[in-house]
Amino acid sequence: MQKPIRILIIENQFLIRIGIRTVLQAQSDAEIVAEAETSRQGFEIFKQANPDVTLMSLRLGETCAVDEIEKFLQFSPKAKIIVLASHAGDVEISRSLQNGAMGYICQDVSESNLLKAVRAVAAGKKFIPPDVAEILSENFGQETLTPSEQKILRMIVGGKSNKQIAFESNVSENTVKTHVKNLFEKLHVSDRTSAATTAIKRGLVRIDI
Repeated sequence: MQKPIRILIIENQFLIRIGIRTVLQAQSDAEIVAEAETSRQGFEIFKQANPDVTLMSLRLGETCAVDEIEKFLQFSPKAKIIVLASHAGDVEISRSLQNGAMGYICQDVSESNLLKAVRAVAAGKKFIPPDVAEILSENFGQETLTPSEQKILRMIVGGKSNKQIAFESNVSENTVKTHVKNLFEKLHVSDRTSAATTAIKRGLVRIDI
């Protein structure tokens, strides 16, 4: 008889964790070896439990899975990680996959896609649901932002004016205006509100950690 897939769930939202556990525990080929609410706790359990698949929330308090994946892979290069996010932002999807995640699913994932993701990743395959793949394809080829543009975009999302950004960045207001103009062109928007909305939607700016 084939051994069940041993799964570690790292998720700080209780109801989401319960939902995932309920779906997976009902499967004969899946076994929940442990659960954790924080990245630190999850990593310590990961080192001891050596799970076949780790489901890791994108947001864990003050940490982001995109940045944490490398730590898990450094400890175990064969680690198989699926990122679990509240929404699909193409930048965070791309970064998660580039950093070594083998799957990216959203918290509202269907039961069938959750099971497909776990089984595919356990078998050594990558898994991206159709809706997530569509978001990636829609934004494929978008121009990347420079570090200065990223910094200014974060300030725009924070509601700061060009004058405030110039003061805090120690540059002229005209320099800021140039950066903002370039930002609008790259994001295909025409105002600050749209720029902020697009930044959050695509995962260019984090607002919850």
